[in-house]
Amino acid sequence: MAASESVDLLVVGGGINGAGIARDAAGRGLKVALVEERDLAGATSSASTKLIHGGLRYLEYYEFRLVREALAEREILLGVAPHIIRPLTFILPHERHLRPAWMLRAGLFLYDHLGGRKRLPGSRSVDLRADPAGQPLKRSFAKAFAYADCWVDDARLVVLNARGAAEAGATIATRTRCLDARRDGAEWLATLEDVRTSARREIRARALVNATGPWVAAFMERSLGRPPHRRLRLVKGSHIVVPRLFDGTQCYILQLPDRRIVFAIPYEGEFTLIGTTDIAYEGDPAGVAISPEETRYLCDAVNAYFERRIAPGDVVWSYAGVRPLQDDESANASAVTRDYVLEVDDAKGRAPLLSVFGGKITTYRRLAEQALEKLRPYFPKAGPSWTARAPLPGGDMPDADFERYLARLVVEAPWLPQALARRYARAYGTRTARLIAGAKNLADLGASFGGGLYRREVEYLVAEEWALGAEDVLWRRSKLGLHVGQATVSALETWFANKGARS
Repeated sequence: MAASESVDLLVVGGGINGAGIARDAAGRGLKVALVEERDLAGATSSASTKLIHGGLRYLEYYEFRLVREALAEREILLGVAPHIIRPLTFILPHERHLRPAWMLRAGLFLYDHLGGRKRLPGSRSVDLRADPAGQPLKRSFAKAFAYADCWVDDARLVVLNARGAAEAGATIATRTRCLDARRDGAEWLATLEDVRTSARREIRARALVNATGPWVAAFMERSLGRPPHRRLRLVKGSHIVVPRLFDGTQCYILQLPDRRIVFAIPYEGEFTLIGTTDIAYEGDPAGVAISPEETRYLCDAVNAYFERRIAPGDVVWSYAGVRPLQDDESANASAVTRDYVLEVDDAKGRAPLLSVFGGKITTYRRLAEQALEKLRPYFPKAGPSWTARAPLPGGDMPDADFERYLARLVVEAPWLPQALARRYARAYGTRTARLIAGAKNLADLGASFGGGLYRREVEYLVAEEWALGAEDVLWRRSKLGLHVGQATVSALETWFANKGARS
């Protein structure tokens, strides 16, 4: 991004909402720049429960519009990103003293019909004493309900939106801080700083988007010199990962006495992901971490349902994120709305500021679409909405059929081990062809870092996906960090250090 460059739209924040808005805007013909102080998906957007779902429990709080929109988006996203999004079956054991069966049936009936479901099966009753899904559970659970939702690789969803934005002409600058911005005539004049070199430059923009997630209010005060008009409520959600608790691909949704729910989800083949908590949070979101109390809470939730018990010592990895929710004055953090508000502030019709309050990963595409409609008066020549029909990079599979694509990949590259072929196809979709172009065997992928990570993939992630270090590769572009040892981490860090010395 050159000094004094001018763009139509400057997006601050490289989480899912910022990346989604940048992609949508660039595809409509706007000149876009996105800046992110850390890595893409470096905060909340890589700390979710990793679900594309309507939010069954939101029905309990009468969030019908939000659930309807989320369910409709679930259908769209499953079609445009079949590589990183896949269907899952959720098992909801019945606890009579928590929620009566009629209430669960009514909720699932609405869930089946609110969003125009086409791709996923409807809900059903399950006899846990006869169905294999009942085997891991305590014998006291006899009845359950099954329904469908979807899994997503959340960090890759962000990266692929940024990749799509870049391919539509947007400039993506990670490790770049927006120090300040002020209106200068009909434009915004912003000062940007490279956090690695401290080099500064200016950029002009006709409109500014504040998509900084949990920092949305702080950015307005610190960088724009104006107090936010809305109150933000920060809620911490934490997760733990333990060795695999049960066989099968089904997930479990566990009802708790405090009326919260916790998910237990197969994760990375060898593990189970358990979460989440909902706790009011104060302080800098960058310092968020799971507490011992949260770890115990999640272990207790599992132990109330499963025959196999777990303890904090079984946790192999944990993570926490801060959800930036609009404050609806709910007494219970779990009840705070997951809906979003898009607020536009302008100066006599010029140099608008659009701030994003709230939201959830499932509705990011629709949020971006509505953000562009809010900005349409300032960009009347911008194109129409388009993202509902356009696959994300790598998602252009015939009939959005992942297994068919994987079968073709195995035939075309028989030298790829099956596990590696599946991981490539899940991460990169049809872009796998670019990753392995010209390779005839594993040796052609370059030196191995261990755990199925080869130099060719790392180079691809640097060139195509803004990876700048070992953590970017092992924890956001993939979850190989769960599978590799310190030797791999050290080798990768050395490679990046040498790359920096060469560049």
